[in-house]
Amino acid sequence: MTVVSIIIPVRNGQQWINNCLKSIADQSILNSETDIEIVAYNDGSIDETENLLKQWQCYFKERRIELILTGSTTSRGVGAAKNGAVSMSKGEFLCFQDIDDVMHPDRIQLQLLAAQSNHNAIVGCNICRVPEDSTPRLVRWANNLTDEQLKLQIYTANGPTLLMPTWFCHRSVFEKVGSFDESGKGTPEDLIFFYSHLDLGGDLIKVNKKLLIYTYHEGAATFSVKREMIWQIQLERLQKLVLPNWKTFTIWNAGKAGRRLVRALDQEHSKKVVAFCDVDEKKIGTTVELYCPVKKSVLISLPVINFSDAKPPLLICVKLDMTNGIFEQNLKSMNLSEGLDYILFN
Repeated sequence: MTVVSIIIPVRNGQQWINNCLKSIADQSILNSETDIEIVAYNDGSIDETENLLKQWQCYFKERRIELILTGSTTSRGVGAAKNGAVSMSKGEFLCFQDIDDVMHPDRIQLQLLAAQSNHNAIVGCNICRVPEDSTPRLVRWANNLTDEQLKLQIYTANGPTLLMPTWFCHRSVFEKVGSFDESGKGTPEDLIFFYSHLDLGGDLIKVNKKLLIYTYHEGAATFSVKREMIWQIQLERLQKLVLPNWKTFTIWNAGKAGRRLVRALDQEHSKKVVAFCDVDEKKIGTTVELYCPVKKSVLISLPVINFSDAKPPLLICVKLDMTNGIFEQNLKSMNLSEGLDYILFN
């Protein structure tokens, strides 16, 4: 008998518990040869979370489904809550579920099939966003990534190409990485785990069906994550694994984002930058001088060229889906290969 453990970190989740757990109770796989257990980690909630979870524990017990309740009296953070729930679970497969999200009835069935085919993969899925128009660019990006792009577009502001609330995997995936980072509020524990998984040779699979309703609200844990920390983690990995393979490169974006990146590069890799490229006619043909405030001198001086004259490889610091398709058309016109000729760092 295959056992799937549903891992749920909860902090002050009274508003979401009923919808979330009802969606688990409605899973189509409950009538099959697969058993599920639910492990909820109460991360120091001060609302009615504990009482509601105990009510659902009785509900599931009547249906011969185990809901294991664990937790801490004070908040330890999302990473610690996930680790705590996993440590209390016994399933061969792990299904990560945020308390403010809702599963499609076929989520576990379809993701389990994908995970059974590859025990070395994190399995994600497409999403529906509620409210529908809250983050349209994120939804379009996440739902339209190709299989190849799952491993290529890993340096964007969106974080992991498989959104954390959709993760499903064989237990060995978690055990190989070891655990989620427990630094607490503000730390992108999902991105750190995601990179570790890839660095250990892990695979990525996406079920191209909308199997999760991903809820947007101001209290979501994702809003506590510091964008600056994500950027620094991505930059560190880029300089460790990508830039050492490039003898020279051009940065697409002579504006604020491109200049910031050059200033942040270590000395070894900043010397490899040969130019900025751009589409802004006011910038093309000029020279950008970046100053070092500590030495009070020019750090680097770079020409700005038309994007069409740029030679690969390119490090692209332009956000996707922001120019009504113009940037994407320009990039496509160059007939470059993503991952080989260019990397998106935005």
